[in-house]
Amino acid sequence: MKPRFYRKVLDNGMTILFEKRSTPVISIAFAVRSGGMHETSSEKGISHFIEHMLYKGTPTRNAKQIAEEIEKNGGDLNGFTGEAITAYHCKIPSKHLDIALEVLGDLVKNPLFDEKEIEKQRYVIFEEIKMHQDNPIHHVFEEIHSSLYKKPFGISLIGTSETLGSLTREKIIKRFQQVYQPNNIILCVVGNANFNEIINFVKKNFGKTKGKIPKFKILKKNESRTEKRSGIDQANLILAYHVPTSKEKRNYAAFVLNVLMAGGISSRLFQEIREKRNLAYAIKGESNISRDFAYNLVYVGAKKENVETIKKIILNEFKKISKELDEKELSQVKEQIIGNHQISTEDSQNQMANLLLYEINTNAKELYEFEKNIRAVKLNDVKQIARQAIKKYSFFALVPSEI
Repeated sequence: MKPRFYRKVLDNGMTILFEKRSTPVISIAFAVRSGGMHETSSEKGISHFIEHMLYKGTPTRNAKQIAEEIEKNGGDLNGFTGEAITAYHCKIPSKHLDIALEVLGDLVKNPLFDEKEIEKQRYVIFEEIKMHQDNPIHHVFEEIHSSLYKKPFGISLIGTSETLGSLTREKIIKRFQQVYQPNNIILCVVGNANFNEIINFVKKNFGKTKGKIPKFKILKKNESRTEKRSGIDQANLILAYHVPTSKEKRNYAAFVLNVLMAGGISSRLFQEIREKRNLAYAIKGESNISRDFAYNLVYVGAKKENVETIKKIILNEFKKISKELDEKELSQVKEQIIGNHQISTEDSQNQMANLLLYEINTNAKELYEFEKNIRAVKLNDVKQIARQAIKKYSFFALVPSEI
């Protein structure tokens, strides 16, 4: 049965996305079309900082009341900051949709940005930065990003101790007022609700002021680096490569290649590295495909002495795919991807996130063409991206230092 999906851009520029479901649970998000990629080097982390602050109070609700209104009605409240989006969302019984809209709408319209809370959250984010640095897996994922892109985009969206320390209340409020305006906001609802009631809520509670999102050129690069660290026993490595963005149909071929390489136990690299050679425990692939940037990666956790061997295996597997991949194997991986996608859409919160990301990157309606677009992937496109990966890639390894 085809989902009942509605998309409408209101006169004030706000985009409303709604997928109608009959289940008694609903997922809601207010998202702004701005994130880490819209920041200069000196203000890195400001989008993430604003995300933290929006939960810390409005003129009518303190932080505790914000959480209680959602949680005491059976819901859960959360948020996330990405390179191209910042979102505030909750999942709650559908009978409490009005409460969720009121609370989330209040967050994105009326944050207090209390000076004392700003300093508290600055300390919290300092600790978050340290946690990322101390966690080897977090660290290699952030470092591979900086190995693929020049500054400012190559800097982690969480920011640095220096940039976080320079973000004053005035700078935070200025960015908020610049970006958090109706024409930059998406409201996404998945569940049992009335589309017209959602639209009426927005018309009643949001004005027509316009905002502008800063834009900076994203410059690609490729580099290979190894970092040594004491106090760790395992090496963590990532090989990554640029792929077509969501503006190009070949981005679906890049997604297929990622799953072929490291998408589960049956993937080529899992079988080759772990099952056949016992060289690693953790092997996984990831696609980060957006409108303005896109890359695939392969992560492996292994012994230090196996790093170079594993790197050679990864590159050799790309070579094999570029020459040996046939229609039978391609068809099998397409079925895997389509099946995984169908399972993920079962959860309203997953679907809400999917719709937001598709709206940011192309158009939310394209999400419902996912199966068709995967089936349309051509063998030669997958092979070509594999060939390009061998020629141009970035590599980062964090390895134990000598004792």
